Amino acid sequence: MISNLLYAILAGGMDILGGALVITPARRSKRFLAFLVAFGAGFMLAVALLEMLPDALVARGGVTAVLIGYLLVHLTQHTLTPHFHFGEETHAHEMVSRGIGGWALVGLLPHSFFDGVAISSAFLAGPKLGILVFSAVALHKVPEGVSLVSIMLASGNTARRAVLAVCSIALATVIGAVVTPTLDLLARYGLALSAGVTIYVAASNLIPESQREREHGWFVPGGVFLGVVAFYVIRLLLPAG
Repeated sequence: MISNLLYAILAGGMDILGGALVITPARRSKRFLAFLVAFGAGFMLAVALLEMLPDALVARGGVTAVLIGYLLVHLTQHTLTPHFHFGEETHAHEMVSRGIGGWALVGLLPHSFFDGVAISSAFLAGPKLGILVFSAVALHKVPEGVSLVSIMLASGNTARRAVLAVCSIALATVIGAVVTPTLDLLARYGLALSAGVTIYVAASNLIPESQREREHGWFVPGGVFLGVVAFYVIRLLLPAG
């Protein structure tokens, strides 16, 4: 339980780090951020399909839970939320109200909660799976923080509100990790639901985002393959169990 919480706190901290990159005047490489999105997508997709999915399907009704997790992210991020994408928001003229930033926060809160559920569920299944899932979650947290804070600022919200928003999604991750072992439904189906969430984020959010970065040539789309390779290397290096 302690390791679940610590890893969830670390993952939430990556959200805050991503938000800080937008607010602080420090220079940041948009090319590297785009590569990180693609790399994280490849790693997440490999973890979800090769590690999370087989374990999740052991539970009766696991297939349905995977589908529910997938559709839940689509509902909150791209049906109820009028504007959201991973990466820094550069179209401030399109942000007509502060409510756009609020909707982005609403869309990310369930996703962030299930990031915590994924970490906790994976550690309940075994330490090796826990490390792999934590790594997958952590990799997309920086772009997630960048996305939320930049949308908040572009839609006219103050830096203080943007900071509170990114801290909220970090906290949602911690809450997800804490409550998972205490709720029978999440303890049983948390990994399956999280597998669906992870597949959506990787395949429907991050990979299409990386495909739009054509100005960087092969560097960004190639990051997807490097993410998959990294998954195999880390899985090979981790002890069994």
